Amino acid sequence: MSGADATRPPPSPRAGARHIATLALTLAATAASRAAPAQTDEIQVYDGQLAAPGIFNLTWHNNYTPDGLTANHSLNGVAEWAFGVAPGFEAGLYLPLYSYAADGSLSFNGFKLRALCAVPEAASRRFFYGINFEFSYNAHHWDEHRFTSEMRPIVGWHLGRFDLVFNPILDNSFQGLDQLDFAPATRVAFNISRTWSVAAEEYDDFGPLHAFLPTARQTHQVFAVLDYNGQPWTIEGGIGFGLTPATDNLTLKLVASRDLNKREGR
Repeated sequence: MSGADATRPPPSPRAGARHIATLALTLAATAASRAAPAQTDEIQVYDGQLAAPGIFNLTWHNNYTPDGLTANHSLNGVAEWAFGVAPGFEAGLYLPLYSYAADGSLSFNGFKLRALCAVPEAASRRFFYGINFEFSYNAHHWDEHRFTSEMRPIVGWHLGRFDLVFNPILDNSFQGLDQLDFAPATRVAFNISRTWSVAAEEYDDFGPLHAFLPTARQTHQVFAVLDYNGQPWTIEGGIGFGLTPATDNLTLKLVASRDLNKREGR
């Protein structure tokens, strides 16, 4: 997500909710679920923040698994390049996606394309919403499906010093509507000051919508997160704990983001 994930940028007009809903329905009509890859390059809850039009942003995601399952003792990450195309619309490219394994081997995935839309002035609204679409081209060692995608609705509330954000994500590999995979992400944050906040985040994968997996095969992980919302960098660090046998026991994440060119007047 853009560098505005952790900071709240100046208001900017956005595309209408009708266009967002139409785009969501169009993609959902062709989507189907995918199996989760062994590597996780991005662990983040989207809150509707976008780069302003004309602004390039770089977000660097890194996740280390000191006690995991298939990705045990591996460092996984990605450089996420974003550009504010127009008010209400941000385009993104994930490249390179990489994994550094415990045996010292380094491997790379393909790439991901992203389109993010959100309600105008999401940061200053009590209730906000949006939607993000991703399309992935995967290396076979990274994911058993060559092509996958994600539809990530965004709903949230700014309640005084508290933020509540929910991403009811649908993962897919174009295998049919009955295979849509439900993998929601949730964030509850408390803003200590303008630059510091603490949060609890949960990342889940229940399995296909038509028949959820047994609890022991579902993945559920809870993160304790600390955010620094400064300039020019914003930094998000967290430690995650697995709640089921199918989940990595311990995961560390670090997300650093900054705009690469300045807005006018700054």
